[in-house]
Amino acid sequence: MLNPRIKLRHLQAFLEVAKRRSFARAADSLAITQPGISKAIRELEESVAAPLFERTPQGVALTQAGLTLLRHAGPALRALEEGVGAASAAQGGGEWLRVGALSTVESQLLPRAILRWQASLDAPESGVKVVTGASAYLLSQLRAGELDLVVGRMTEAREIHDLTFEHLYYEPLLLVVRAGHPLAGVAPLPAERLSELAWVLPPPQTTLRQRVDSFCVRHGLGLPGRRLETLSLPISRRYTLDSDALWVAPREAVADDLAAGLLAELALPLEAQGGSVGFCRNASLQPSLGLEAFCEALREAAAQHR
Repeated sequence: MLNPRIKLRHLQAFLEVAKRRSFARAADSLAITQPGISKAIRELEESVAAPLFERTPQGVALTQAGLTLLRHAGPALRALEEGVGAASAAQGGGEWLRVGALSTVESQLLPRAILRWQASLDAPESGVKVVTGASAYLLSQLRAGELDLVVGRMTEAREIHDLTFEHLYYEPLLLVVRAGHPLAGVAPLPAERLSELAWVLPPPQTTLRQRVDSFCVRHGLGLPGRRLETLSLPISRRYTLDSDALWVAPREAVADDLAAGLLAELALPLEAQGGSVGFCRNASLQPSLGLEAFCEALREAAAQHR
């Protein structure tokens, strides 16, 4: 039985501090005073008879007891939210999902799946909140119950281990340049020629960057001094079209520009098969009917994508 001293506000405060790693930022986010959030955490620690946070130079960090509580509190609150949402939907309310998206699916797969999902619903209101970012961040949000689903290429994501992953298709990274580029059409293309260019590539500590690093090791290349590191597809595209830069891009992100002749793929494969694109779910959460329908929309959109 849940300790009657533990209230919803205690768990909300705990999750917000864990997310923000700061009492002050958590207080701002919840629109309460910092003494108020400190009091809530102190009362929660007294109820569980264990410290939940410790101070570090970077802010506050979860203790082992805090990590244990986080694994359960996030999904529990999410389940409560789903129950409230289901009750609202039963009275004619809408269906809302929170989806984490990696850059590998932003251009085609995810937009098509959202359109399919919304077209299949009878609810007068239906929406998807899409959160973008690196896989480590998005999967941590999924684990904490802040997201319903994470979609993208996650073959090498170490953070998947306690989540469920469903494979949809394989998606390679390509080396692309603007049309008319001096290296466009050069075949065979010696790998050392790439060192002459500025590179647009994923940031360090991302799964896509690991593939780039492996490519460089295989070909004895060092990263050039001139490079743009970003997960933003619009910034990467514009920079590449307006310069002689080399863009390490997911095939989905550049397929339309390749077909239109705006970009050209270099005659040097970065990887043979590509990585596994699919979606992750938190097995500790009971999926709603809306989430199940969205997963089916992803499968249908993926079948067309292949």
